[in-house]
Formats: sequence, structure tokens, C-alpha cells
Amino acid sequence: MKHCGTIQLETDRLILRRFVESDAEAMFNNWASDPEVTKFLTWPTHTNIDVTRYVLSTWIPLYEKNDYYHWKIILKSNGDEPVGTIHGQVNEDTESIMIGYCLGRKWWHQGIMSEAMAALVKFFFEEVEANRICSYHDPMNPHSGMVMKKCGLKFDGTLRKSDRNNTGICDASWYSLLREEYIHDDLSKWF
Repeated sequence: MKHCGTIQLETDRLILRRFVESDAEAMFNNWASDPEVTKFLTWPTHTNIDVTRYVLSTWIPLYEKNDYYHWKIILKSNGDEPVGTIHGQVNEDTESIMIGYCLGRKWWHQGIMSEAMAALVKFFFEEVEANRICSYHDPMNPHSGMVMKKCGLKFDGTLRKSDRNNTGICDASWYSLLREEYIHDDLSKWF
């Protein structure tokens, strides 16, 4: 793969860029402290802003690595305030990238996460030259799966009781898209 790190990406409505320390308050207020947002996530709801500051202090130095991909999501119409996050976890052995995401409740059901994920699908296939992009969700959170489908990922199957999130042990429904499918089916026109 041709790693290039977390570079700024832009869509019609969004700017995706690196986190900075001053994002702590917006991150805490917009999604990290909301138990409805974190319900199906694998990290605990932040109990105070110091937790958020600590998390950012662990993420920001990782931007030095060219295979670290982690963006804040900014609505162009909303100034520089982040409304969510999206990241890609690299598996060099299979040349694959697993995408994970989180969006503040105020911005749900507006197509924002689909737009952000579509930008990453395009970026990871066209710039990084990944072989496979995948993602998964708890089936009790079907809206997350809808984002994956909307971005062209195909349903692989559900692994029963294979994950743990803030609701406890749960199933994991997996989706993926292969590079040859993206190229052969000319899915780039979707993005």
C-alpha cells in the first residue's frame, strides 16, 4: 500500500482533517459524553473533559506515522467545530483497512457519515491502494450498517457473540468491498 497518513479530505459538505488539542471541548460535548452515541461503541462514554483531553493526547502524536488514519468530521456550514470522527485501521498482511466512525446525535440521519465514509473508500482505494475495505456493526444498530451499504460495501455475514461493546457481548455484522469490485464495477463514479 502507498501510505500517506491523515491528509485533509474534502467533500461537498464536509472537511475531514486531523484532530488538535483544542478539539477536546467539542468532541466531549458533541459525541464522546453522550451515552446514546457511545451505546454500540467499544470505548466507554467519557465522564469528563479530562478523559477526552487524554484520548486526544494519545491520538495526536500518532499523526507522525504515515499509516495512521484518523479524521475529525467538520461540516463546512458549522465553522471548525468537529461533529464526529472517522478512522481507518490498517492490516498490512491483507492490505486491508477497517473503517470505524462515530457522529454526534444532533447530526444523525442527514447523510453526513455516508458522505464521510464514501470519501474514505475513494481515498483508501485510489490513493493508498488498499486491497480491501471493511467495517462492522452491532446488528442492534442497523443505521450503522446502512452507512456501509450506501458506500458500496457488501454484507459478508454476522459473527455471533464475537464482539463486546457498551451493551455487553454482541454479534458483529461485517461488510467489505474489494479493490477489484471498486475498479471493475466503476464504483468510483459513486464517490
